[in-house]
Amino acid sequence: MQISGGVQLSGGINLAPGGSGGSGGASDGYASGGESGPGTALNIIHKFSFSSDSNATDVGDLSSITSYVSGQSSSENGYASGGQRGPYVNSISKFSFATNGDASNIGNLSGGLSRHSGQSSSENGYASGGQAMPGITSTIQKFPFSSDSGSSNVANLSTAIANPAGQSSSNHGYSSGGENSSVVSVADIEKFAFASDGNGSSIGDLTLSMRFSAGQSSNSHGYVSGIKAPEFQDTINKFPFASDSNATDVGDLTVGRKGPSGQSSSSSGYSSGGVNISELKVNIIDKFPFSSDANATDVGDLTVILGYSSGQQG
Repeated sequence: MQISGGVQLSGGINLAPGGSGGSGGASDGYASGGESGPGTALNIIHKFSFSSDSNATDVGDLSSITSYVSGQSSSENGYASGGQRGPYVNSISKFSFATNGDASNIGNLSGGLSRHSGQSSSENGYASGGQAMPGITSTIQKFPFSSDSGSSNVANLSTAIANPAGQSSSNHGYSSGGENSSVVSVADIEKFAFASDGNGSSIGDLTLSMRFSAGQSSNSHGYVSGIKAPEFQDTINKFPFASDSNATDVGDLTVGRKGPSGQSSSSSGYSSGGVNISELKVNIIDKFPFSSDANATDVGDLTVILGYSSGQQG
């Protein structure tokens, strides 16, 4: 594991399921990159089992030391794109789900990008919104899973947004919550189609304005967990993929926090790490069911206290 001093900016975690919405046959969750202390960025890749409630293990390193990074997942590999290590990072790291090992740098985003959300279709990874130079952006970037290459700008969200959460259905990517260019938290849920490179549109609202949240996805719903709005909260929101409508409050995390990473199995959502109300990083792995609206339970720990990491599943 490598660590490096970095400048801490407010950053949202952006997470996406692998394959076509939900996580399908995924057996493990991953939390990669992030910060363990004030301004201390990491490149560690954590892995924990979906089949048993247990602690995570350190299985490798990203190609860049970075925090405020977004996560994407194909059926075979995890990706961590962009982030921050003092200046903004534009690299895309890829690591294999089949073997434990270090990631490789396989391409770049169109520019340095931090505090953005990540989404995944069956064919491509997406990075939407975020903090770029010279300010917050609405850009939606796309990079292919079939080849190692950089991203291209393919569309825009309806507004520039930073610190949103990301979700993915089989047909659409979602960016929910975040903060606008006036650093005001928002409740908006945006949707964009995977089949065409088109702009996002507003389709509903979260139950309250949220930023610094984790995103999870089942086959039928998107979830947003852990927020600063502007106070720290433990809220879990849920919204349907089948219709464009508002989210509902369906449960609570075990601890109110901002900046966790999100992972999704076929049956449960996970919220890993984060920053509590005392501005201290935590190593908690929370799990909540998709089959019923219920509170999360603490099922394990990351190897270190960690916030602002990216989430993957495979």
